[in-house]
Amino acid sequence: MRVIMHEGNSQQKAPSGESQSVIRNYLPELVYGASDGIITTFAIVAGIVGASLSHQAILILGFASLFADGISMAASNISSERSKSGDRPTLRQASHHGGATFLGFIVAGCVPLFAYLIPEPAIPPFALAAGLAAAMLFVVGAARAFFTDRRALPAGVEMLLIGTGAGGVAYAMGRLGAYITGGAA
Repeated sequence: MRVIMHEGNSQQKAPSGESQSVIRNYLPELVYGASDGIITTFAIVAGIVGASLSHQAILILGFASLFADGISMAASNISSERSKSGDRPTLRQASHHGGATFLGFIVAGCVPLFAYLIPEPAIPPFALAAGLAAAMLFVVGAARAFFTDRRALPAGVEMLLIGTGAGGVAYAMGRLGAYITGGAA
């Protein structure tokens, strides 16, 4: 291990290899952004499907929400980092953490929308979106084992169950909303 000096006077121990250091430094933000991106986007897809709205509505609202929520998450992360007392990071350092959150959110959050971009998929788009989201949730949840004392399998299953619950609630709310507004099929 070697010690790396960052802006300010803080020191961090880094594993050999600069890229490993960067990934480990931002892995929590990447995983946090990715898990929220998948869950948020899949919940929007599930709610729209529950309301029996069009594929066009899924893509428009899905991408609009994806980028608006990604920016919001990044800004919140920057603000949170800058709110630390004691060894407060510079705006530049905090922005790197916010950028990692944004990147994780956008990249992983696109996954459920891919099903609606494929022309004539072999299976129904919602089933494909659910399968892709489930696989991604498990992988992202399992990735938490890299920076916690959690084992990969239980961490992956936990994230999968959380995302499934959120998707189920969103679908039910979409159905309820369509029923209340007279749009139920």
